[in-house]
Amino acid sequence: MRGTSTFLTISGLACFAGLALAEPAAAAGPTCDGGAISVGAVSTITGPADFSEVPKAAKVVFDAVNADGGVNGCQIDYTISDDKADPAVAAQAARDLIDNRQVVALVGSASLLDCAVNATTYKRQNVLSVQGLGVDAACFNAPSVSPVNVGPYTLTTAMLYYASETLKNEKLCAFFIIIGGTQEAYKQGIANWEKITGRSIHLVDLTLPLQGDLTPYLIKARDAGCDAVLTNQVEPGVVQWVKTAEAQKIDGMNWLFLAPGYTVEVAKALAGTEQPVYVGTEWEPFTETGSTANAEWIAVMEKAGRSLTAFSQGGYLAAVVFLDVLNGIDGPVTRDSVNQALLTMQPKAYDLAGSPYVFGAADRHAPMQATKIMKLEKGAWTVETPDWVVLPSVE
Repeated sequence: MRGTSTFLTISGLACFAGLALAEPAAAAGPTCDGGAISVGAVSTITGPADFSEVPKAAKVVFDAVNADGGVNGCQIDYTISDDKADPAVAAQAARDLIDNRQVVALVGSASLLDCAVNATTYKRQNVLSVQGLGVDAACFNAPSVSPVNVGPYTLTTAMLYYASETLKNEKLCAFFIIIGGTQEAYKQGIANWEKITGRSIHLVDLTLPLQGDLTPYLIKARDAGCDAVLTNQVEPGVVQWVKTAEAQKIDGMNWLFLAPGYTVEVAKALAGTEQPVYVGTEWEPFTETGSTANAEWIAVMEKAGRSLTAFSQGGYLAAVVFLDVLNGIDGPVTRDSVNQALLTMQPKAYDLAGSPYVFGAADRHAPMQATKIMKLEKGAWTVETPDWVVLPSVE
């Protein structure tokens, strides 16, 4: 592992958290007058999506620290609030965490709309969010939020970059489902690829439906001469897209998908396909259970009986980042001291991710700029890029 990483075995959580039980009076480090550090997450758990694995994985880490005595004797009091994918409920959940529970930060949130609804509130109330899974575009465009995942918009750039620079595709095409305010974010992802490579996208279609017949879109890609097609389909749509290509006997194209396509279920459903299917990951590929980079995450999740999924990687990493931040505080842990630590932190590398994480004082945050590419082979995902695909800067 890289020397700057801080991944945890359960037995090592206490040491990492800065415990000094033998000499508490002399120990420097974080303190808590009330005996607990209040932290929360606003996540979509019920409704059209269930991202509960993200904050639940963060809770596993915090529970392990608490069981070993806490952070320098301070317990982590972690509250998970369900926003039900409802803007009014999301706003109320944030207000409850900030005003009633007095959280010092949001950690491990994963929501369809938390950032869009609450980012301005977080800024106004002087509370920051280490997002476990940034989904909506506002998560990557707000001074109060910094996700630990790559996200669909940067991953759009990365997948196009891989297709043009490694697969050597010339006519790249993109078909996107547009929900809420995501159109500009996806268009910016394409623009960033064009700026990095000096190339132009061959075709962009922003009318892909959530449900319905995909045949016209596949025919459009074929007739346009696309040699690689990127879509932002989620799990069922990925399967439908590839099966539609098979039904239309389309070949000679590479099919590129974002992280939601990287599931065991997709691999099984497409076990018989000969279509070239690629997906990008948010973190170290979760199906690589023998990977050294995954070892500590696996140990912590398995001891707690939690599933090994990409979602749990996000919650785990958000919690580890936050513990690192707490460990750097000397004195009372308050919202102000946590903010100061986050805003002034230096980039820190973690083996689970391909880019160093940093919060920092900026108008927007998208620190994760690397992915690993997986290819579908006979019903299983194989690592196509053992080394991280790291995006060049577009500044």
